Amino acid sequence: MLGLAILLAFNLIGIGLQTSLHIPLPGNVIGLILFTIALFTKLIKLEWVEQTANWFTGHMMLFFLPFVVGTMAFFPLIGANWLSIGAGVIGSTVLVLVVTGFVTSKLQRGAGTDAGAGGKRSRRDELVQKLDGEMRSATAGRTTPLDGGMS
Repeated sequence: MLGLAILLAFNLIGIGLQTSLHIPLPGNVIGLILFTIALFTKLIKLEWVEQTANWFTGHMMLFFLPFVVGTMAFFPLIGANWLSIGAGVIGSTVLVLVVTGFVTSKLQRGAGTDAGAGGKRSRRDELVQKLDGEMRSATAGRTTPLDGGMS
C-alpha cells in the first residue's frame, strides 16, 4: 500500500506542477521524472515501490484495453485509409531499423579501431567479460521460465 501511495503522490505532484506552472509536458511525465530523480538520489527506496510496480507491470494489458476498444470506433476511417496507414507503419519501422543498424555499425567500427590496436582489449571489454563470468557462475544450476524450468 505504501508503494501505491508513493506512486500516486508523485503522479499528483507532477499534475499539480504542470497545471500551476503551465509546463508544456504532461503532468504524469513530470511526476515520473521527479520519481526517477527521487530513486536515484535515494530519497525513495526501491523496496518501497517494487511490489506495486511489479503488479502494475504484470497487469499492463489491462491499462491498454480502453485504447484498443476506443480504436474500434475508428474502423471505418482505418478501413478507408488502410494503405496509407500500413505504408506509414511499415516505412517508419524499416527506417528505424536501417538507421539503428547504421549507427550501431558505425559505433562498433569506431570502437573496434580504438580497442583493436596492438591486440589489446579495452578496459570496458575486460569488465564486460568479468561481469558475464560472474553472472554465469551466480546463476549456475538455476532454471528460469525461459529455460523451461519453474522459478
